[in-house]
Amino acid sequence: MFASHPSDRCCDHDHGHSHGSDEFDWRRAVAPIAIAAALFLVGFIFNQPLHNTPFAIAEYAVLMPAYLISGWGVLTTAGRNILRGRIFDENFLMTIATLGAIAIHEIPEGVAVMLFFQIGELFQDYSVGRSRRSIRALLEVRPDTANLKTDDGLRQVSPESISVGEVILVRPGEKVPLDGDIVEGQSQLDTSALTGESVPRTVTAGETVLAGMINQSGALTVRVTKPFGESSVSKILELVENASSKKAATEKFITRFARYYTPVVVVLSLAVALLPPLLLAGASQAEWTYRALVLLVISCPCGLVISIPLGYFGGVGGAAKRGILVKGSTFLDALTQVKTVVFDKTGTLTQGSFHVTEVIADNGLSQHQLLALAAQAESQSTHPVAQSIRQAYGRSIEAASVEGYEEISGHGIRAQVNGRTVLAGNDRLLHREDIPHDVCTVDGTVAHVAVDGEYRGRIIIADELKEDAVEAVRALQAQGIETAMLTGDSQAVADSIAQQLGLDQYRAELLPEDKVEALEDFLKQAGQTKVAFVGDGINDAPVIARADVGVAMGGLGSDAAIETADIVLITDAPSKVAEAIQIAHKTLRIIWQNIILAMTVKGLFIALGAVGLATLWEAVFADVGVALLAILNASRMIRSPGQPS
Repeated sequence: MFASHPSDRCCDHDHGHSHGSDEFDWRRAVAPIAIAAALFLVGFIFNQPLHNTPFAIAEYAVLMPAYLISGWGVLTTAGRNILRGRIFDENFLMTIATLGAIAIHEIPEGVAVMLFFQIGELFQDYSVGRSRRSIRALLEVRPDTANLKTDDGLRQVSPESISVGEVILVRPGEKVPLDGDIVEGQSQLDTSALTGESVPRTVTAGETVLAGMINQSGALTVRVTKPFGESSVSKILELVENASSKKAATEKFITRFARYYTPVVVVLSLAVALLPPLLLAGASQAEWTYRALVLLVISCPCGLVISIPLGYFGGVGGAAKRGILVKGSTFLDALTQVKTVVFDKTGTLTQGSFHVTEVIADNGLSQHQLLALAAQAESQSTHPVAQSIRQAYGRSIEAASVEGYEEISGHGIRAQVNGRTVLAGNDRLLHREDIPHDVCTVDGTVAHVAVDGEYRGRIIIADELKEDAVEAVRALQAQGIETAMLTGDSQAVADSIAQQLGLDQYRAELLPEDKVEALEDFLKQAGQTKVAFVGDGINDAPVIARADVGVAMGGLGSDAAIETADIVLITDAPSKVAEAIQIAHKTLRIIWQNIILAMTVKGLFIALGAVGLATLWEAVFADVGVALLAILNASRMIRSPGQPS
């Protein structure tokens, strides 16, 4: 009941909770617990008045159904585990403790143990169900259809059905469904989800396109060169699958603890029941059997079993209130061991959209004049760089003022603006047109501007850092965590971003498989500590899966990354990573506080029970009282999950 998936639960039973579904059926889950609780209250209130009367059978008629309703899952699981040879676990101890309470005619205590256990189960199921619902509405990564060109025209078919050599049409706005070569057309391709490259790529006939790229402008006719099973998207999905298989499930504390605790308690109880009557003169077998059963009731780890899922529930719920979805308690545990956080760049540390960040005018032009000329020259272009320049200019452009517009593929724009020849483009354009200039290498994307053969300045367009990116890195470093960045972008851009953020390490110009290899290096360096990776693109999914803790941007992140991740940041804010780690540490502190509290109180009352100084009332306090204290302590996570405790 402590892991993120039903298969990892320490209590492998089904008692009406919707374990296998993303939907948490609240009514179905609560109904049996409510019925059992109502029967328990009736039986508890009238237990003593009926206990020594001819109507005592009514006690059984009310409390035994409550016991079976609330405890059926534990009883059947204990039975199955005994048949499988796994005897000593918490299910077995709870079973013999509650049956012992019934045997000494203290049925309400037995029911109370099972009932409180089921409430803990309910909280855990609810928290897991809520996390799953938050990531349920994910789109399929793979392209659904392809436009196949046939003698009879276009036909929409599944990408898997298309053979090498066939021709497809990719319209503007569509995702490229298969790898291939462009036969006809020119367009801008958004490759950021596949390669991490932030600047859209211009493609023309003869160039190669990859499945998963998004066609932004013109229609492309593509001849397929690889079947879908060998396409870039399929390879990435295979990387995800293989990387996921490398993760080992975390063995939860209570399961390990129960292996030792349960046999000790059982042996101790047997010793209390059997040895004193044999060794002590006048010792009553009935009296020491009673003490042994009291000892079992006291020893039942209900408070401990409940405190752990409730602590995790508080951590998961508190994190969710702050826009951090944790897919299970295992990952909160893992976060506390993270000593290296590796970020993707585009869409994770940066906005993923282009803006003019600097206008550098030269040779007599003002910044406004330079921006106006560039905006007019770029007025007919659909390139994202041109769009960002027009957006920065912010004024309407008269079509009549621009003539002779010419797009020079891979270089830039030439146009006549009010009778003057304006060039706007990259450094290659200046060299092509023999325009003298001093600056060739610039951090970020640059649009150089020349007027009538004379260099007049440049406009810097950058994928801006997110507002909290610097804060995110500093907050992690303040916790003693090393920060790193992996990106498919150019070395120059990576150098600039890393310098602005103060990152400890970074690597640039990486393909998806390169990112996995780079992360493997970080994992080797980490040793016994854990590595988290934070990303958002399709290309990040394999790395997210391979990391000890995978974190995805949920607001604008790719669906593959969200599906693969262990933690999803709904607000797309990288600073939430440090907050998630703080929440995980506080959750673990509260859980250990509950464990120490439970063990201390249990140990005290076990000692008292063994010598006959504790009755079943003390047993109830040791069991239910500890559980209530644990609930109150765990509730602090909901109120202030990120604050120090």
